Amino acid sequence: MEDLENIKWLGHASFFFIDENGNRIYYVDPFDLKGRSLEKADLIFITHAHYDHFSPEDLSQVLADQTTIIAPPDILAKIDLPNERKIEVSPNNSYEVKGFKFSTVPAYNTHPDRLQFHPRGNNWVGYIFEMNDKKIYHAGDTDFPPEMAELKNDHIDVALIPMGGKFTMDVSEAIEAANTIAAKITIPMHYKLLLGDSYKDAEDKFKREVKNSKVVILEELK
Repeated sequence: MEDLENIKWLGHASFFFIDENGNRIYYVDPFDLKGRSLEKADLIFITHAHYDHFSPEDLSQVLADQTTIIAPPDILAKIDLPNERKIEVSPNNSYEVKGFKFSTVPAYNTHPDRLQFHPRGNNWVGYIFEMNDKKIYHAGDTDFPPEMAELKNDHIDVALIPMGGKFTMDVSEAIEAANTIAAKITIPMHYKLLLGDSYKDAEDKFKREVKNSKVVILEELK
């Protein structure tokens, strides 16, 4: 599919994007990359500090001499790179790094049983990337807070939404979020490791009940 040819899913919440000229590589939350042959990154974006999103071992696999890492400050404090290669972000801001434009969206839990996992006060983020004349939203680990509902006005082209439950939205909550945001295309993420053998049922429910967006289930890049 033309809209998705430059979006590659590495599993869980890990993606990489290729710009339309094929000469810039952007990773988000690289994780579980061992044994894979992957291109080095121009930019690496980290959403939050949990091990399955911020993995120093996996970062090292795609890090090059010129790579810049973009992340909240609690993550950057743990990364041993020159300051000029680290860009600090916080929610509700817009940025441009190496000519690449993006903005940040708050990512936090609102469900009473999950508040301790991603507290709002941690200032962790999702990202909206402006790439190849499209807006791509990577939600990070989050429930469905009011700030996400406001994205219905942002004309998102591709939304990457967690639906694994336990630490983030479950599939029913993700369906509500997807129908509200109404991106042209919605791709579920962050669910196979959590749902185990039932993940196919979740995919089927998501595809069946998301009405305001085209659902695409990406194949994981091996």
